[in-house]
Amino acid sequence: MTVAFVLGGGGVRGAVEIGMLQALLESGIHPDVVVGTSIGAINGALVASDPTPAVIERLLDAWTSPEANAVYGDSLFAQFTRLVKTKTHLNSPAPLQHLLERALGADTTFEDLAVRLRVVAASIERAAEHVFESGPLIEAILASASVPGLLPPTRIGDEHFIDGGIVNSIPIEQAVAVGATTVYVLQVGRIETPLVAPKSAVDTARVAFEIARRHRYARDVATLPSGVALYVLPSGGGLEGDDSLMSYRRMDTVRRRIDAAYDASRVFLADRGLGAETTSPVVERARESKRGDETPRADEET
Repeated sequence: MTVAFVLGGGGVRGAVEIGMLQALLESGIHPDVVVGTSIGAINGALVASDPTPAVIERLLDAWTSPEANAVYGDSLFAQFTRLVKTKTHLNSPAPLQHLLERALGADTTFEDLAVRLRVVAASIERAAEHVFESGPLIEAILASASVPGLLPPTRIGDEHFIDGGIVNSIPIEQAVAVGATTVYVLQVGRIETPLVAPKSAVDTARVAFEIARRHRYARDVATLPSGVALYVLPSGGGLEGDDSLMSYRRMDTVRRRIDAAYDASRVFLADRGLGAETTSPVVERARESKRGDETPRADEET
């Protein structure tokens, strides 16, 4: 059995992935491969460097550090000034780079990690998905987390990269491609919210954006190969207000997000007998059939 942790994108909502990771690792579930996009690439790199419960403290330290607050923490005046100067982005990538270097080491490579890591980014020149899995680690994570408009594209060689969520927000396919037979999806909560027909111009834009980033997840779930067990961990809710225009700046509810996801994920794993005595894919598929497929199947996040 090859176990994969797939960590989706979602900005500050990505704090929920810490709670999910804590539940998984405390239950004795450890990854053979980690795949991450955007904030999922950041969280994923840390767990790939130390796939034990001890990594939770490192994640909490990274999320509550001054660098984390500085990633999107510039004053609105500073952001406006930078946008006027660069014409492309509001924030400097320097705080995020400093955070990554402090958490992972400035010269760390993929080959230095304890388990295999795959990082998804979007190539501008090729208009295509790109997977990093060898060589320098920090620049690959920066590429995956370069949110358009907020951070500048990351140049690597002759190519420019932006946020991996643009092309693959919950990269299940990239886990299956390297032989994962049990996939745990750590997602930030948007796939748990059903979409409805819009009733305003703002709703229209939001729904269109959600469809654009969720359709890949829906396809990956629908075409999951036979013999691969998929478990989508719950976020625990508690994300009220995170759809506002300025939600990407909100760091004040990190601990609440983590705790809610941890509690919900512990229950999820216990209900399915996952952990020290893991059920087989066949048993899980039988349970899903009886439950009428309660696992979310058609949504996603950046």
